[in-house]
Amino acid sequence: MRIAIIADPFIPIPPVGYGGIERIIHLLLQYLVKQGHDIVLVAHKNSDVVVPLIPFPDQELRFKHFRNTFVINKISTFKPDVIHSFGRLAYLLPVLLSKTPKIMSYQREPTISQIKKALFLSKKNSLSFTGCSNYITNKIKAVGNSTTIYNCFPLNIYEPNFAYDDDAPLVFLGRLEEIKGVHLAIETAQKSNKKLVIAGNIPKEAEPYFSKSIAPHLNDQIKYIGVVNDQQKNDLLRNSIALLMPILWEEPFGIVMIESMACGTPVIALRRGSVPEVVKENVTGYICNTVNDMVQAVSKLSLLNRMNVFKESYKRFNSNVIGKEYLDLYYSKISN
Repeated sequence: MRIAIIADPFIPIPPVGYGGIERIIHLLLQYLVKQGHDIVLVAHKNSDVVVPLIPFPDQELRFKHFRNTFVINKISTFKPDVIHSFGRLAYLLPVLLSKTPKIMSYQREPTISQIKKALFLSKKNSLSFTGCSNYITNKIKAVGNSTTIYNCFPLNIYEPNFAYDDDAPLVFLGRLEEIKGVHLAIETAQKSNKKLVIAGNIPKEAEPYFSKSIAPHLNDQIKYIGVVNDQQKNDLLRNSIALLMPILWEEPFGIVMIESMACGTPVIALRRGSVPEVVKENVTGYICNTVNDMVQAVSKLSLLNRMNVFKESYKRFNSNVIGKEYLDLYYSKISN
């Protein structure tokens, strides 16, 4: 099969640091290549992949949208059997009239008005969608064909740890901004009398939040270690008693949750967005409604079997499982 995959133009594939969607694309590319398919990727010019790359232009240039459209038009010379976009829906505009099956994958909240316009402009029955959770997919189903395909973790990075030291910390891993609830993670650790290690990047716009709500609490109990790479992330997660996920927004998926579970480390999260789909209550973690619930969950961590946490995550979210789901979807679209 000949498959054209489109990414956003801002982060190379694979990403060096932050870049959850880009990691998923890289894992999918690796799976498809192993299955013997021909792939072309449209992505950031610094992407380091084993498939032919059609690079986006520098996004600082004038008329970048016109230039992006020109680049995507180059897909036609590849003559793909299916076109799959993880970028903006607008990137599919040059190929909407093509009869080639097109799949738009949403890793974020969909804009239904844009989906309606794209369906109106596209050749009948040639455009379909995926969501990274039922939370996302169900928003699309009212107007278009949509399938849930969850995100995944790689098989060769995370090493599960089925035991932990009594003084092992809780961990928060993600962007340090208010909607991620870092301050609630701190409150949970303080009320639980547990250590907390905070890791992640501080977006420019979140610097006031960090200064006001995080920095004043940093001490021997609450530590911030900055951005971590894959190996550091593995070490951090596998040596923690639990990942705290006190989100204050409707998280579309939350890849860090399955990364934690791949290490055998359970998740304690607030009930928002996709959390009830990803965390299996009393098996891979606890789903909570308040900080006090999270504190109570910390006291129940010994009731969870870390080997079962790993097994459940491996069964549902490993990259081979998810790669096959995308491949099966491609075949189903081509056969229609």
